[in-house]
Amino acid sequence: MLIGLISDTHSYLDDKVFNYFKHCDEIWHAGDIGDYSLIKQLSDFKPTRAIYGNIDGTEIRNHYDEDLFFNCEGLNVWMTHIAGYPPRYTPKVLKKLKDKPTPDIFVCGHSHILRVMHDKQFEKPVLYLNSGAAGKHGFHQIRTLLRFEINDKKISNMQVIELGKRI
Repeated sequence: MLIGLISDTHSYLDDKVFNYFKHCDEIWHAGDIGDYSLIKQLSDFKPTRAIYGNIDGTEIRNHYDEDLFFNCEGLNVWMTHIAGYPPRYTPKVLKKLKDKPTPDIFVCGHSHILRVMHDKQFEKPVLYLNSGAAGKHGFHQIRTLLRFEINDKKISNMQVIELGKRI
């Protein structure tokens, strides 16, 4: 399963995303979509899983949840927008990470900072993924995406994709 991970589009969708994600089986959007037409474009293009972010309005919140828990190729995934990062999670996220079965992959957005790291503070390691920001709003300098494979409970071929400068 080839996954394209995107976040923090803030109503801007670069046409290059369609080229980079053309072979993906699914797209995951980690919030701050911005405009409902953007997520509609993605979901018309490929099966898309998404959550809403803090800037998303009623239309997006009526279609998507704040948290999404699912299984992909035998790995448990939790996606939420605002989470912090290892080991500095928000209190709400840390409580959920301790109360629920620990996910294999934890996906978030919000910070506009690309991070891929293993968090080993739990009973089993968690792969923390934040694809940075693909939109033009924010302080980030380079717009980024992630693309990776999940096969037989293993993650491989993790790629950082740079879309270009924010401005």
